Amino acid sequence: MADTTTGRRERKKAQTRKALADAAVRLFTERGFDSVGVREVAEAADVSLSTLFKHFPSKEALVFDLDADVESALVAAVRDRAPGQSALHALRDHLVGTRTAVRTDDPTFVLVESTPALRDFARRMWSRHEKALAATLADATGLAPDDLAVTGLARFAMEAPGIARASADPARTLRELFALLEHGWATTPLARQGGHTGQDG
Repeated sequence: MADTTTGRRERKKAQTRKALADAAVRLFTERGFDSVGVREVAEAADVSLSTLFKHFPSKEALVFDLDADVESALVAAVRDRAPGQSALHALRDHLVGTRTAVRTDDPTFVLVESTPALRDFARRMWSRHEKALAATLADATGLAPDDLAVTGLARFAMEAPGIARASADPARTLRELFALLEHGWATTPLARQGGHTGQDG
């Protein structure tokens, strides 16, 4: 009985969060982020203002309903990867499957990109995800949390989807970016231009 009650409560919470997030994105898209107050969002979702703040600590957070889920999935992709699969490949496959689906003409993406407060919030959010991912990579590889291989891969993983998203085939582009990271510049024409050996910085 307790499990049923808990399950029902969690479903209700999820429904409330989604209703708030959907109302927020709709209102922000229609009228602009700065022109809509949190009280209006709460009223549109038919909940109290105090309920809104129980689910979302700030106005900006309303646009990033899946923030915690995104970070959990990133961590799980590395931590729970298949036996024999490298952390690099596990991360690549996860990002191809999740981050390339967001298009640059997606209404929420456009809203974030056109709103300085939301861009700043997103940058801070991705920075938190990057730190969590770096810690997981360190655990998975036995390297120190500040090892360049760990911090570099975590930063790359956060930035690469943004590059891929602007291409005609984001999934293919993301795979190519990871291949470049894995195999190095020596495999590209850039390494051969001008006869440089790569030892002159």
